[in-house]
Amino acid sequence: MTVPARGLELAAMLSRLHHRTLHHLSASECETMSVADLLGLADAEDQARWEGLLLSYTDPLGAPWLRASVAAGYDGIGPENVVSFAGAQEGLYAVLHALLQPGDHAVVVVPGYQSVETLALGLADVSGVALDAADGWSLDIDAVAAAVRPNTRMLCVSFPNNPTGALLPPEQFSALVTLCRRHGLWLLSDEVYRLTEHDPARRLPAAADAYERGVSVGVLSKAYGLPGLRVGWVACRDTALIGRVARFRQYLSVCGAGPSEVLANVALKAGEAITRRNRGIAAANLSALSGFFARHPALFDWQLPEAGVVGYVRYAGADGVEHFVARMAEAAGILLLPASVFRSEVAALPADRFRIGFGRTCFPAGLAALEAAIR
Repeated sequence: MTVPARGLELAAMLSRLHHRTLHHLSASECETMSVADLLGLADAEDQARWEGLLLSYTDPLGAPWLRASVAAGYDGIGPENVVSFAGAQEGLYAVLHALLQPGDHAVVVVPGYQSVETLALGLADVSGVALDAADGWSLDIDAVAAAVRPNTRMLCVSFPNNPTGALLPPEQFSALVTLCRRHGLWLLSDEVYRLTEHDPARRLPAAADAYERGVSVGVLSKAYGLPGLRVGWVACRDTALIGRVARFRQYLSVCGAGPSEVLANVALKAGEAITRRNRGIAAANLSALSGFFARHPALFDWQLPEAGVVGYVRYAGADGVEHFVARMAEAAGILLLPASVFRSEVAALPADRFRIGFGRTCFPAGLAALEAAIR
């Protein structure tokens, strides 16, 4: 297994500044809940599980009832096609190590969660295809096709996208599946922002449902706003791959935490209510944020996100985005994430952007502080 020495800029910056700033305007998750509020949504079965819980080792694949609840969120997936992980990061790590080896080639669509690119670079050759910032963060399917080589084994995508909030049109997603099927590629789809679509009618099918070699990675951190549970999963119809992924889990967290698994099961069963609430919070904040940018057109420009609770904003100030973000943190206690933490080694990306997150109820106070600071 390979641990990359690069690609951890985002985590390093958050670790350095998170507790030194008052307004976390880079937050990537939806509004969270207390344990008491979450347990208030539990049915009798999960309430009994919680009250009788033993703090012993759990099933290395994830509790069967938890995997059944995850599988219920897909159309063609059963519990045997799911492996639970301590967050999506572990799942991505296991899939990439299960599928890539020296001599292989992968195509990665960027920007995205940076460790996908850096982990792949530590295992195989990688080509990058960048979303087009000048065209609403669109994806050129022909460019993806041109990047495929005889030894290409995998295509990695992330829609809804982090940090841009972009979605693919359904016909483009279908074209990617067709491309992967033609070349026998695995389609690794980071779907942690699925269920956050601002128009639920725009929701794309999960890769694991749409394609026999589709690998869907999900988590409770983003759409559900429950990153503290540390529960994610990998879903795939290919049982041989699921077996290899499960074996890699033994080198990571071995098994999940029992309390987290019970609470995760509660959240999944109450998922419609939780995600509907979170989409409402995000919609109100997004409206306020759009008004803010409309008041400051000389400084900011962006493409309205189609999903998720983050956007990738162009900063036009003469001081440059890196200086602007540092100044906001130091002088105003506002945490934003600059383009440098989303850099790619395999494709050129805009260097004048910063990520802003609008999924939390504390967002209006942070936005007011940002407006006061730039004045």
